[in-house]
Amino acid sequence: MRILRKFILVFIILISHYSASAQEQPKVWKVAVFAPVYLDSAYTQDGDYRLGNQILPRYMMPGLDFYNGIMLAVDSLNAEKLPIEVVFYDSKSMKGSTQNVILDSSLADVSLIIASFNNRNEIKPLADFALEHEIPLISATYPNDAGITENPYFILINPTLRTHLEGIYSYLQRVYPTSTMTMFRRKGVVEDMIQNSFAEIARSSTSVPLKIKTVELTDSFTTSQVISYLDSSRQNIVICGTLNEVFGINLVKSLSESKKYRSIAIGMPTWDALRGIDRNVEIVYTTPYHFIRTDKIGLDITNTYRNKFSGRPSDMVFKGFEAMYRFTKLLIKHEGSLMKNLSDKSLKLFNEFDLQPVKPYSNNPNAVDYLENKKLYFIRKMDGQIRSVN
Repeated sequence: MRILRKFILVFIILISHYSASAQEQPKVWKVAVFAPVYLDSAYTQDGDYRLGNQILPRYMMPGLDFYNGIMLAVDSLNAEKLPIEVVFYDSKSMKGSTQNVILDSSLADVSLIIASFNNRNEIKPLADFALEHEIPLISATYPNDAGITENPYFILINPTLRTHLEGIYSYLQRVYPTSTMTMFRRKGVVEDMIQNSFAEIARSSTSVPLKIKTVELTDSFTTSQVISYLDSSRQNIVICGTLNEVFGINLVKSLSESKKYRSIAIGMPTWDALRGIDRNVEIVYTTPYHFIRTDKIGLDITNTYRNKFSGRPSDMVFKGFEAMYRFTKLLIKHEGSLMKNLSDKSLKLFNEFDLQPVKPYSNNPNAVDYLENKKLYFIRKMDGQIRSVN
């Protein structure tokens, strides 16, 4: 409760115009930030806190952590006396929802929008607004493109599932080119898309296609069912062909219980957020984010967060910090010409971003549907410890 009250105090200060050196600089760069914090569920219309001494609900934490990362970056930018003004919108608030903010014209003089979405339906209205007003919109988290077309101002830092699948396929071709692989999946539309994408990638590959056997299991599959497809005489390359978290956790659990079978589990990008999934089994998954918490910046963020909130910052804190600090600094450095200078690597903090124009949807050959980060990190983990990053 104390943490949330402290957050609300800072939130009110920020929403009423958080600026740095506004009187000293002729140009103040305004940045709008959207994140799902769900303040309406924590307070009544009269402003009374309704959660009592309860621990904050899990659904509030990702947006709140992203916001806290944004604020840590704002503190750093203020310490550098940079001319910025930041306005924060709780996208789950009745007043701060994306649609309401667009209608009340409060974004009219914004030079940059940073967003953490958690609902596909919220993406397009804000992306359309960004296109109409030629404002860069940085989408820092999943979900991704939401079928947006012909919008070069929409910038995906978290790549689409198709890009992750292309990266996984290329990785397997490079590391295990002759191995026989088994992809376990469940029934579903997304699972069909994953399987079909692998098939399409194989057909277009200039290298020898991978040998992947696909097995469909029910959600109540058993360890014995998984074992029946493994080979005790060789290393098994097992691909999880679904984004379903429970299925992925149970698959790794089955592999860990099959000690006579040497296995490596190839996971989906959602495995980056799963806990306890790599018990006694080496796993490999893709992510656009790899935060080193032991370097100077990582330690500064960790220590500052611990001093303020008596806890350990999640990756969402780091994502908010990196998005706010990096792209705001680029905006100021290039005097508003951010779109032409997104490839500027001089302000890299933790991650390399390779932002490329993508046009998978539009029939217009000259159109760009969005910009997408094509840089992926391949994380190898076992027993909770990172073994390597490729």
